[in-house]
Amino acid sequence: MILKRVWLDVDPGHDDAAALMMACQLENIKLLGVSSVHGNASAECTAENAARCLHAFAAPSDVLVYPGACKPLLRPTKHDPEIHGEDGLGGVVGLPSADSPEVQARFARKVDGSSIHAIEGMATAIKDAWRDGTGHQVSVVSSGPMTNIALFVSVYPHLMEAVEQFVFMGGGVGVGNRSAVAEFNIMCDRACPIETCSHTCFDSLSAEAAQIVFDAPVKTVMIPINVTHTAIVTSNIHSRLRSPHPHLLDGVLAHPSTNLRNTLSSVISFFAGTYKSTFGFDQGPPLHDALAIAYVSHPELFGAQRFRVDVELHGKHTAGETVVDVWNYRQCDDSWGSNGKNCVVAQSVQVDQFFELLLNCVSRCDAISPLNVQQ
Repeated sequence: MILKRVWLDVDPGHDDAAALMMACQLENIKLLGVSSVHGNASAECTAENAARCLHAFAAPSDVLVYPGACKPLLRPTKHDPEIHGEDGLGGVVGLPSADSPEVQARFARKVDGSSIHAIEGMATAIKDAWRDGTGHQVSVVSSGPMTNIALFVSVYPHLMEAVEQFVFMGGGVGVGNRSAVAEFNIMCDRACPIETCSHTCFDSLSAEAAQIVFDAPVKTVMIPINVTHTAIVTSNIHSRLRSPHPHLLDGVLAHPSTNLRNTLSSVISFFAGTYKSTFGFDQGPPLHDALAIAYVSHPELFGAQRFRVDVELHGKHTAGETVVDVWNYRQCDDSWGSNGKNCVVAQSVQVDQFFELLLNCVSRCDAISPLNVQQ
């Protein structure tokens, strides 16, 4: 087993919570730290949610939260309460409150008690793992807007050799979920002008940040919504998550067998409701962000191909689109970054195997989660 060292950047978010749980429990993942970013909710809420999840999912005590960017590089800040509720984890039960001692202990702090910023924590962890080339590279995984990652790339270019890969959930190949062609984590405000849009407008996310990451001289992996929309938490999977023993019977979900499983079930239930009402997903919600962690742990579960990918920054109807050069129109070399085929784009996932991986993580978490101590 090859141990993968991972830094996880999140904006929890229901599917981010699943990604955090898997990152804490996958046997071949060593989670170095977690940075939080604006996106599904305010930066304050996403930082608190990350800390609440780390406690609930029994992360090692040295895995801490480093609060990051509270707004995009260039755009106004908006969030996604329609999908995730006002605080990012709408409808979720059983997590400790943000002001509880166990949650506050999950924040990385300086001697004076102030928080350590995301890019500072990221740089320190990656530098310490790399040890000037005598140690190990780190996979940086992003499940939200890539503002923190873009800042890290810009401020610490000398650490790019220490990064094995940037893996992000986001983008789409010819499809979007917040415009005809733009996905939420990439989209910027000019994709959907407020004055003319009759739909909910999401102008919080920075396409500029994504392009900075695409141009970095590091392997980049995109897990687009074309793939994540195939990873549906069906009623059968939801029932198995609630209890490892009785499965779905006559359409009725199994009773949650532990506090942890009840909490995870509430994550899925709220997410399922908003995805049904907003996007018409009748079979269950797609577990987007967990696929990014699954890729790092088990890339063999994915079909993928390397392409040139750029972000449309200015189009009236297409701003925020991830433009995948499927037909090789642009001349590129073999390097990563601004002149090369800069991105491995996932094209499929073995869905059944992914959910077995997820459920195995739930079982491991169930054995050690502090949420179950009360029983």
